[in-house]
Formats: sequence, structure tokens, C-alpha cells
Amino acid sequence: MKKILSVGIVFSLLIMLLAGCAAEPAQPAEPAEKEVIIEPVSLRLAHNLNEQHTVHLALVEFGRLVDEKSEGGMKVEIFPNAQLGNEQEVLEQLQAGAIAMTRVSAAALTPYEPGYNAFTLPFIFADEEHYFASMNSDAVKELYQSTLDKGFLGLTYYTSGSRSFYTKETPILHPDDLKGLKIRVMGFQSQTDMVLALGGTPVGMPFGDIYTSLQSGVIDGAESNETALTNSKHGEVTKHFSYTKHTMIPDILTISSTVWKSLTPEQQTIIQEAATESTEFHKPLWTAAIDAAVKEATEVMGVTFHEVDREPFRNAVVPMLEKYKNEFPEVKALLDGIKELE
Repeated sequence: MKKILSVGIVFSLLIMLLAGCAAEPAQPAEPAEKEVIIEPVSLRLAHNLNEQHTVHLALVEFGRLVDEKSEGGMKVEIFPNAQLGNEQEVLEQLQAGAIAMTRVSAAALTPYEPGYNAFTLPFIFADEEHYFASMNSDAVKELYQSTLDKGFLGLTYYTSGSRSFYTKETPILHPDDLKGLKIRVMGFQSQTDMVLALGGTPVGMPFGDIYTSLQSGVIDGAESNETALTNSKHGEVTKHFSYTKHTMIPDILTISSTVWKSLTPEQQTIIQEAATESTEFHKPLWTAAIDAAVKEATEVMGVTFHEVDREPFRNAVVPMLEKYKNEFPEVKALLDGIKELE
């Protein structure tokens, strides 16, 4: 009897418990948290070189490093071959923040900052070692920052080698050899002044017109690095390359001030580190390209390469350099800083 009573009590309690649970309103399920997807920062980089150029390859490496260092948080989209415009046009887009970055010759930056004129002047670097030391100096880093309020700033440089004279018939072994010769120059004043100081006749024209102008006799020679002989076939119509090594004009990788300020300090550090590392990546590529150009020009095109005593050339342009120092205090400050590293 007691056993039956106990079972009845347990059964009654169970009925009451179930009734209580049924009366209690159901609680709404917790809403699932939405996954937040953060899109990577997209950085558009435009330049006017082709995909085979060593600087383009360095920029591809720059993009890879940015992606790697940011763990996919930043992506660099590269537009080569002047797809978005020439150097002047992309610089204007850079200032407006329409693109993030561009690579241009240091000469293209002279209208925005007079200090960049220093890189277009002859014989400011004693040799390649002095050039590399100078480009890594505090003076050049300050120059990079000087255009921040003008819409862009510099990140790093890429070497474009040294520029020398190459001619159809007469090798340029002394400034006197330039007398009476018409030499193509780039379209900025320091190049014109340099050839005049050395005794030649400067002729400004687009790079694309050099081959036919040499062929027809409109000009007697030009000045550039060794790759012009092969990549642009100038070695077919000029047979003497004289190592005056009068200028070493770097390419500069720049970034929009608007874009730069929009990045976090960590992102800025990643961009700067990747830029610096891409410069080191580029150096052996450039050396290999020069070696290949010299080999092809010598063996296939019949070009003769001449070593030159550079001192008479250096002495001939001293008055010109003093003129630029007096005219542009920014140039003088930079040249003084570079001179200390010689």
C-alpha cells in the first residue's frame, strides 16, 4: 500500500511540473550574430612603362609585399603602359586622390618641388656607390616629405642607371668632341644647359623621334643609358657609346597625400617597408638588364663602348651647377647634403 502511495505522489508531481512548463511562455531564440566582412583597401598604381621593364617588375613585387605584410588587408592594382595617362596626367590624378600611387621620373617632379632639380644636374654623384648612399640619405627623405601639402609624397626610388652620350660617328671622349654636334636632350632646362656648357648643340624632341632623327641626320647623337641601344634599336644607327655617366636620374614612387592620410599608422608602415624592399629587389634586375644590353649592342649591333676621363666634363659644368645652386636654395641644400656622403 505504501509503495502504491509513493508512485501516486511522484506521478502527481510530474503532472504538475509538466503543466507548469506548458504554462511558461517560450523564450525567443537569440539572433545569430552577422559576420562582418572587411573589404581590403584597394590601392591603384599607374605608370607609363611596359610589363617587361625592370621597374614594373619591382612594382609587382611591391604589390606582392603589401599583400603579404597586410595579410590581404591591402591590395595594389597596377595599371602599366600609360593606361591612365602620361606622367603629368597621372600626377594630377594623384594630387586629386583619384589614384593612390604612381612612379615617375624625378624630372617630372621639378614643377612641384625645386629640390628635385638636383637629380637632373650633371656630375652630382661621384659613382654608383655614392648615388645609392645619397638616395638613402636623410636629405632625400626630407625631399620626399616636402610635397605632402602639394598632394603627394615620395616613398622610394628605383635606379634608371647613368646617362651617357651615344653618337653616330664620333665618340665623345672630351668636351671638345661635342663641338658642332647636335645632341637630343629631354625637355627640361638643365639638360639644355648641360649640353651647351659642354660645347654641343642641344635639340629637344620626344624620345620616340630619336631613331629616325639619327637615321636622317637631324641629330648626331643622344644621351641615355645602355638599354636605349637595344630596347629602342638606337644601336642600329649609332655606333659609339661614351661612358660620360653625366647624370643619374632616379624614378620616384609617390603616393597621394589624401590616400596616405587615410591609412592607419600600421598600414603606412607596411607601405613604406614594402616600397623600400622593392628598391632592393630592383637593383639586380637593373644590373642584369644593362649587362644584357651591352652584350647585344656589342655582338649584334656593332656598337663600341668607350671609357672616358670624366674630369674635363665635370669641370666644364661647374659654372652651370653654381647657377642652379644660386637660383634654387632647395637644390643647394640637397647638393650640400649629398656632397658630404661622397
